[in-house]
Amino acid sequence: MEKIYSSENPIMAGHVKSLLENSGIACLIKNQNLSSGMGELPPIECWPEVWIINDADHEAATEIVNAMMTDDQPTDSWWTCVCGETIEGQFSTCWLCGTDRPNK
Repeated sequence: MEKIYSSENPIMAGHVKSLLENSGIACLIKNQNLSSGMGELPPIECWPEVWIINDADHEAATEIVNAMMTDDQPTDSWWTCVCGETIEGQFSTCWLCGTDRPNK
């Protein structure tokens, strides 16, 4: 087993776990309930951690986590769909025709 991700935000740890599992990488979350130990333990030691079960999945898991962390889609700029509708930057699908935002 190997730790692949840690975050103070348990929702992000759950998101990473879901991304890995959807790619066929077995993993688990440790320290989910350790937040009550903060004060007695250093806060960073209490953060939820995502661990992969099989060390052979390290490279694939790292690529998935890095891709999530470096999402290069701008979320603050508007984009124009192929149907001509102008869409706010935080949306990845056109509300009018359902087309996904094109990659740059």
